[in-house]
Amino acid sequence: MPNIQLVSEPARRSEWSQAWRRFCANRIAVGGLVVILLLTILAVFAPLFSPYNPIDEIFRGMRGGNPSLTHPFGFDHLGRDLLSRVIFGARVALLVGLMATGIAVTIGVVIGAAAGYFGSWVDMLISRIIDTFMAFPIIALLVVLAAVLGPSLNTTILVIGMTGWARFARVVRADVMALKATDFITAARAVGVRDWRIIWRHLLPNVMGPVIVLATLGIGGIIILESALSFLGLGIRPPNPSWGGTLADGRAFILRFPHIAFFPGLMIAITVLAFNFLGDGLRDALDPRERDS
Repeated sequence: MPNIQLVSEPARRSEWSQAWRRFCANRIAVGGLVVILLLTILAVFAPLFSPYNPIDEIFRGMRGGNPSLTHPFGFDHLGRDLLSRVIFGARVALLVGLMATGIAVTIGVVIGAAAGYFGSWVDMLISRIIDTFMAFPIIALLVVLAAVLGPSLNTTILVIGMTGWARFARVVRADVMALKATDFITAARAVGVRDWRIIWRHLLPNVMGPVIVLATLGIGGIIILESALSFLGLGIRPPNPSWGGTLADGRAFILRFPHIAFFPGLMIAITVLAFNFLGDGLRDALDPRERDS
C-alpha cells in the first residue's frame, strides 16, 4: 500500500529549515523567544533563584516595605518578600499557560479534524457547538465553572483548557475541508487507506503550522485569564503565589504601597508581549505571504 503524502520528507525538512531562517531574521521574535526561555528557566528553578520562602517567611515590621538592595521588589502587605512571590508566580503562569493550551489544542485539533473530514451532520453538529463557544463570553463561563468546581491550580488548568478549544477547532476544520478535496487525499482513499490514517498521517501534519501559531499567540491570553481568575479569588488558592493573586493583594494598597501591584503587573505585561512577539514571528516564518502582505 503506497504511502501518499503532499510533500516528501526531505522537502518538508527543507521547508522547516527555511522557516527557521526567516524566524531568526526577525529580531523582535527572537527577543520574545529569549525572554520566554529565561522565564522558563526562572520558573523551573524557582527554589534556586528565590532568595526567600514566598509563603512562610514573613519579615516583621516590613509590611508594604519599599524596594531595597536586599529586597529589590520590596515587601507585600503581609511583609513577605515580593521578588520571591513573583518568581514562584512565574511557575504558575507558565504552567497554566502551557498545559491549558495543550488541552485546548488537543481537543480542538481532534474535533476540528473530525468535522472537516467527515462533513454532513457531524460537521453541522460540531460547527454549532463551536459557534456557541465562540459567542459565549469566555470570562463569564470561566468564573461560573471555577466557582462551581472550586478554586485550585488543577481546576484553573482544566477549566481554561476545556473552554478554549473552539478557535483551534475552527482553524483545523477549515484547513481539513480544503485539503480533503486535493488529489493526494483522493488517491489515498482510492487505494483503501483508512479514514483515521488519512487524518493522522496526511491531513494533520499539513495543518499544524497555523495551529502552532495560534497556540503561541493564545498562551498570552490564557496567562491573562489565569491572572483574572486569581485576581477574583477563583484561581490559585492563597497563600500560594500567583501574579493575579498578588495584584489582588496590592489593589487595596495601591496608593500607599504601589509596588505590590506594579511588579506582578509588569511581569504579566512582559510575558504576554513575549508570547505575542513569538507568535507574530512564527506566523511570518511559517507563512511568508503573511509577512509580505
